[in-house]
Amino acid sequence: MNSKTTPESILKEVAAIQRLEKGSLSSIRQTAKGPAFNFQRWENGRNRSEYVPADQAAQVQENLQAHVRFETLVASYVEALSARSREERLTGAKKKRPTQISALPRKPKSRI
Repeated sequence: MNSKTTPESILKEVAAIQRLEKGSLSSIRQTAKGPAFNFQRWENGRNRSEYVPADQAAQVQENLQAHVRFETLVASYVEALSARSREERLTGAKKKRPTQISALPRKPKSRI
């Protein structure tokens, strides 16, 4: 992450992503019309598998790449916002002085 990247600019990049899908795409066999694809994803606590025709495979792959980009941007956003928050917190903090411990022993409280 470069020093000029702000959380706001990262959010703009995230907002620019219009489509994404999470999962994996794999070629399952070669047919006369071309390769056949299988799209797998985790949905509602179950693994879902879906056949994807060859003409839709490129779009699914783009959606999967958009999801990877989304996760990268979210991680960058967390880093940038954490750094900003830490900097704001530390610039306002005063150096704490250690508390002095009395040399006299404390008397235990009487129980009545």
